[in-house]
Amino acid sequence: MKTNLETVSTLERKLNIQVPAAEVQAAFETAYKSIQKHVAIKGFRQGKAPIKAVKTMYGDRVKQDVVNDLVQKYYATALKEHALDPVSFPTIEFDALDEGKDFGFTAEFEVRPSVSLKKVEKLPLKREKLAIKESFVDDALEDIRKSRSVNVPVLENRAAQKGDIAVIDFKGFLESGELENGSAEGHELELGSNMFIPGFEEAIIGMMPGVQGEVKITFPVDYHVEELKGKPVTFKVTLQKLLKKDLPELNDDFAKSLGGKTETLAELKETIKKDQLKREEKRVRDELKNRLMKTLVAANPVDVPKALMIEQKKALADDLKKRMESQGMGDEQFEDYKSKWDKDFEETASFMIRSSFLLDKLATEKSLRATDGDLESKFSDYAAETGIELARVKEFYKDDDRRSRLRYQLTEDKVVDWLIQHADVKDVSREEIEKDEKEGSAN
Repeated sequence: MKTNLETVSTLERKLNIQVPAAEVQAAFETAYKSIQKHVAIKGFRQGKAPIKAVKTMYGDRVKQDVVNDLVQKYYATALKEHALDPVSFPTIEFDALDEGKDFGFTAEFEVRPSVSLKKVEKLPLKREKLAIKESFVDDALEDIRKSRSVNVPVLENRAAQKGDIAVIDFKGFLESGELENGSAEGHELELGSNMFIPGFEEAIIGMMPGVQGEVKITFPVDYHVEELKGKPVTFKVTLQKLLKKDLPELNDDFAKSLGGKTETLAELKETIKKDQLKREEKRVRDELKNRLMKTLVAANPVDVPKALMIEQKKALADDLKKRMESQGMGDEQFEDYKSKWDKDFEETASFMIRSSFLLDKLATEKSLRATDGDLESKFSDYAAETGIELARVKEFYKDDDRRSRLRYQLTEDKVVDWLIQHADVKDVSREEIEKDEKEGSAN
């Protein structure tokens, strides 16, 4: 085999491969013999048909099989010979294939970029000082109370006001006729919840129970149903009655009613505070990691293979499409959004690819790859956090794909920890970080 390597661009390579006639002939003979063993040709017992008959009947098929075998075998051999690490499938072009003659083909592909770590220590990094507002516990308790509330009638004779639950019958009309799916009876609407078309709830406030009226509003121009965007609509509304939320009293009995391990209101407050602290610690770390990776990528340029860019952009677009579909949006809205934000997709995809190359390089150079011991430790942590038996956790991660993803995640966490430990970290307020982000987006 003869090979010649061409550098087409920074990451693009072209291999010219020449397979000698003897190897080509051997591949043909192997293919013919393989078919001879398994086919039945009229006039001959299975496996006993002469090669000449096999060639006559299966020549075209054999040629295709031989091409595939030769390309697969010698492409892999050439990659090893030149120590190449492709990141894309090759584009193959080949000459005519004939028995007893040399066979030539070319393979064009992109290779993994060479990653040079220029600056990974003393990276400037701002970390948010963790601050839990005392009011958070009270707000959380109020939310829990609301979730445990029951709706009771408003007994006083008064008009609807914000916070009431209005029980209404309504029917909507467009200029062209009745609004499809725009009517209901006995619908409960919390006034001030902004769950209806803007302007509707405000029009109900001030109505008296038993009164009928008309509410004239306009659908928003960004409404999710295309044919209703910016259209005027009139609703005929009857306010049947008013309800209000009856909230449970905050005391030890309330704490016990929630289940779990809390027996007193004081214990409930402490649990809420600990949970909030854990969530805030995760948020602060996640945002710190994001800022760190942006700084790392900016300080260590890496070429991005076109094939990976296409693949990553498609993955981002597919994820967006699923989320938009789950919100009731259609293909047209998705295509509009994708076209409008194509540059953002490209920048995000580029960042993800560059950062993954840098993390991988750091994991190798600093010996930070997750070990089997790291996995075992994580299994134990999961079991303790979830209450699931350790044996079941391990069984779940017997799946190669799940285990591989967890190993990558743990490796990434170790690299991020190393970068933070070696960064020039400055602890600042959330306000300062928000100011930096605002100024950055403006630039």
